[in-house]
Amino acid sequence: MTAETTRVVLVDDHPVYRDGLRMLLESVDEVEVVAVAEDGLSALDVVDGADADVVVMDVQMPGLDGIAATRELTARHPHLAVLVLTMSEDDETVFSAMRAGARGYLVKGSSQHEIVRAIRSVASGELVFGAAIALRVAAFFAGRPPTPDTPAFPQLTEREREILDLLAAGRSNPQIAQALFLSPKTVRNNVSNIFAKLQVADRSEAIVRARDAGLGRL
Repeated sequence: MTAETTRVVLVDDHPVYRDGLRMLLESVDEVEVVAVAEDGLSALDVVDGADADVVVMDVQMPGLDGIAATRELTARHPHLAVLVLTMSEDDETVFSAMRAGARGYLVKGSSQHEIVRAIRSVASGELVFGAAIALRVAAFFAGRPPTPDTPAFPQLTEREREILDLLAAGRSNPQIAQALFLSPKTVRNNVSNIFAKLQVADRSEAIVRARDAGLGRL
């Protein structure tokens, strides 16, 4: 091991992908995988006990998701670089990761070269994004307004956005069910899906996110 070795913690709840990525990185000079974790909560303990430079973080995980884990880890360890490596590339997830303190964002399917280069780059203090994501980030900071055919929270279905709009307006589940002619169970299931897709912990957080996006103004 040399002084330039980048020490990495991998956080992913899919063991096959996690183990494969570990093998890939361990074959690369100057990158050392010092620990792995299977979810965000485990990552907090693992990183606290590891002298890591970079955490490669998935987003969708049980318990504590990758966005919340990134926020906590960067608060605890300001020197730590988090590189998000996930399946999702929707704008909401990308910008949530950035706000949480991530220095890089790649989608799964990126090549070994891209992943290794991103790890080294974020370790040296750079911001790194995959090509398609970088274009959207640049457009965002250039102040370009969203196009009319790009709704808020594109990861939601039309029905879920409709329900979130009513949530943001302060409607209860029974009121939403009545307004949309749905069963209470269907509303509950949709609300649970909304929480999962927006990666929020409860109704209050979902309402804040929705109102920030302009929903709830019925």
